[in-house]
Order: sequence, then structure tokens, then C-alpha cells
Amino acid sequence: MTQEIMEAVKEAKEQAKPRNFTQSIDIIINIKDLDIKKPENRFDEEVDLPNGRGKPVNIGFIAEGELAVQAKNAGIDLVVSKEELEEFGKDRKKAKKVANSTDFFVAQADMMPLVGRFLGPVLGPRKKMPKPVPANAKADPLIKKLQSTVKIGVKDQASIQTLVGTQDMDDEKIAENIEAVLTVLDRNLEKGRKQIKSMFIKTTMGSVVRVI
Repeated sequence: MTQEIMEAVKEAKEQAKPRNFTQSIDIIINIKDLDIKKPENRFDEEVDLPNGRGKPVNIGFIAEGELAVQAKNAGIDLVVSKEELEEFGKDRKKAKKVANSTDFFVAQADMMPLVGRFLGPVLGPRKKMPKPVPANAKADPLIKKLQSTVKIGVKDQASIQTLVGTQDMDDEKIAENIEAVLTVLDRNLEKGRKQIKSMFIKTTMGSVVRVI
């Protein structure tokens, strides 16, 4: 299937009209023979794309002390303290704005009860609850991993759409990222990728190109 994927990626790029920004490349997968009413058929996973996302990721750290300092030194703009958590609890509009503009959250484990209390109602429905990490965790490896991570899952619909790269990445590297996504189907579906009903590639503003 790799050859078909690469051809579809190439076609999607060729069809894309010039824009004043680098467009993302998305994959859309529709799944057959899957009863999503059954909880065991739903899944939610993070995938490590071998060639990265191709674009910056917005990461928020909820931490204090050394971990907060490391995150700031690594260039993280959003580092939330206990006091700021309480402020988010009082200002739901502000909390929603932060939740919508941040791709991933990391939280110091001992601050998770406060996260659940003040940000949980906003982050939970968006599937953005933080990864808990020890207070002595190193920020750099966490950031590096999240910069190549995408979330995929099946909940309300038997379909998946996720970013797999950008239009300035090599076709082969995008195809390798797509392969990483397909391995999640192999793990979570009874018949793996054989349950793919249809698969499409598209750029952010472009039309879909069918793979299968």
C-alpha cells in the first residue's frame, strides 16, 4: 500500500493551490464493520510519527519549581502555576481559550488533583487532559516526544482524521508517518487495516485524494 499512499500524497500536493502558509497533510480513514456503540470498539491513542509532524506543536506545562524553570528555558510559553490554575477555575472563558490553542498539556503529578478540579471540565471534553509526570522529570525529552505526536481515536464515528506531516516534507517521509498510524488500526481493530473502508489524503485547504 505504500506506493499507493505516496502517489496520493504527491497528487494532493500537486492539487494544492499556493497559499501564504505551509499546509498540513491530513489522512482520513473510514472504518467498516465496526459497532462504535460497543465500548470495546472505541480507542484513543497517541502515535509517535517517525518523521515528526513537520510543524510546531503548542505545549503547556502545569508545573512549579525545577520542572517549570526547565520548561521556560526550553521555550515553552505556557507554564501554569497553582495560583494560575485557580484563576482558570474562576475564568472559564480564559480556560477555554488556552485549551483550544494548546495541543498537549504536561502536568506535575502532584498538581493533577488541582488540574482535575480547575481545568478538567474544559480539558476533558477536548481530550486534552495532561500527562502526569514526576516533579523531577526532565522537560526536554517530554517536549521532543510531543513534537512528533498526534492523537487518533474512534469514539462517535467510525472514522479517523489526523495530521501526518506538511506539504514541504518528502512524500516518502509522509508515507512512513501514515504507516505508523495504520499500525494503530492493526492493534485496535479485529481485522486490522483490512477493515479500512476508504482512505483519503488532503492538504489543509485542498480537496481529498483517494488512496483506497
